[in-house]
Amino acid sequence: MATALLRRVTAMVTATSVSRLDVVPRSWSPRECRLLVVINRHSRSGGTGAGDAIARLSAAGFRMEIFSPDCPTEVSPWIEAHARAAAAVIVAGGDGSLNAAAPALARTGLALGILPTGTANDLARTLGLPPAIEAAADVIAAGHRRQIDLGDVNGHLFFNVASVGLSAELARQLSRETKRRFGRFGYLIAAVKILFRSNPFRAVIVSPKEVVRVRTLQIAVGNGRYYGGGLAVEHTAEIDDAHLDLYSLELSGIWKLIAMAKDFRLGRHGAWREVRAARGASFEVRTRRPLPVNTDGELVTFTPARFSIRPKAVTVIVPLPAEPLR
Repeated sequence: MATALLRRVTAMVTATSVSRLDVVPRSWSPRECRLLVVINRHSRSGGTGAGDAIARLSAAGFRMEIFSPDCPTEVSPWIEAHARAAAAVIVAGGDGSLNAAAPALARTGLALGILPTGTANDLARTLGLPPAIEAAADVIAAGHRRQIDLGDVNGHLFFNVASVGLSAELARQLSRETKRRFGRFGYLIAAVKILFRSNPFRAVIVSPKEVVRVRTLQIAVGNGRYYGGGLAVEHTAEIDDAHLDLYSLELSGIWKLIAMAKDFRLGRHGAWREVRAARGASFEVRTRRPLPVNTDGELVTFTPARFSIRPKAVTVIVPLPAEPLR
């Protein structure tokens, strides 16, 4: 299956009907035209969605090595093995695919370009990338770069958010087929099912300022602004502010979430007394028994969970900032 995908993408790259980008921009020197491309064929758009974008970059003069892994653990080793003389890593996939590439990006210093073919695409949303794949390819071709932070929980890196509780259960139960079939609505379908049988858990949250004991449905620690298909961790959060934003959902009944829904989407839920919010460079979450921790949609570790920030750990290729109105 992977071989067939690579054949299809290669055919699209060599097609003559692709509209050519004008030039490789000045920020890319001729020796910086080799890109490492990772395609998650299991993402919602898969190789089909990425093919036109890859062909567009090829027509612009970029040389590419293409890899379609069988599992996420193959991504970082492949990037590191092929990093020499490469200019950047292009990931065609969702947030889980980007998470898989994070260790190699941090170690090699290669810039990251994103073709958002996943379901939620929260990092792409945080960075202001266009949702259209060919427009995202044009952003990569332009080569404008920005340094961003990475979150770290027990040695596992994350771009968007790491959480204990509802989101971890959602990651466990949300099937690949549900995401493919329903897209972002798949998150909502699975979340409703989980909510109606959820139970609060007791935890201790430790920060440099205080130690608090809580009874909560979820503790989330965000690095970027968006998670969960467009919810905001905190409306003022930036992915390069060298801080983490934590919230703890301390509800007595899940029906209150209906009233909170709009504020969760906007990242203003910290104004509710049932939501504990904090900002800092480090946190620790302890629980009576080990609970799974979800990072960018993947279950990677268990509590006790130690969270920290790695400022300016990764360089990403992003749109040029909009010109201010005059």
